[in-house]
Amino acid sequence: MDLAFDKRWRDLVTALSKRFDAGALDLNSILFLIGVQELGQHARDFKKDEKVALMHIAICVVLLPFGYYKELGRDADGWPHFERVNDLPPLGPDEQERLMKEAVLAYFEAH
Repeated sequence: MDLAFDKRWRDLVTALSKRFDAGALDLNSILFLIGVQELGQHARDFKKDEKVALMHIAICVVLLPFGYYKELGRDADGWPHFERVNDLPPLGPDEQERLMKEAVLAYFEAH
């Protein structure tokens, strides 16, 4: 068990939960927030397909520094588009979650 990693993750969850006056946020909630941030449009209600797209944006953005995606640009509506340039290694569910949490932590440390 990596206690330093766990503490960094808990600290991030606590800070974001306080900032957004929410209960303890989970990984998916944090990815959604990143997607909204990266879209850069005003806060609004998103349709279900837009929410899925926001999650995709977040996943691509946080995995950019790891070399899995590259940004292609934005469409006429301002939505960013990405291309996968490397396949993710075969990972189990716990390893996938760990990779995403590491990527999210790196995102917030860089921003």
